[in-house]
Amino acid sequence: MHVIADLSIIPIGVEASVSPYIAACERVIRDTNLKHRLHAHGTNVEGPWDEVVAVTKRCHEVLHEMGAPRVNTTLKLGTRTDREQTMDDRISKVEELLKQQ
Repeated sequence: MHVIADLSIIPIGVEASVSPYIAACERVIRDTNLKHRLHAHGTNVEGPWDEVVAVTKRCHEVLHEMGAPRVNTTLKLGTRTDREQTMDDRISKVEELLKQQ
């Protein structure tokens, strides 16, 4: 099943700046064949359900390996059965509507 996910992973019990941990997760995601897009509060990830969930698990493992005693993740998942849709499709549709006004 194809899924578009919004993934936000926060290490807990580490220094105030979490950017090194976020960068580590981005490296994990980039090492996959999944389409992804970093944004200010997380990363959108697109691909097969099992692969998206597996990369989320791997991010947790890497952050724990880096010394984070706790890791908290917010994961929003969206699927469709009526037609195929990508992250770019969703964004393009809204951009088209904005141009009409």
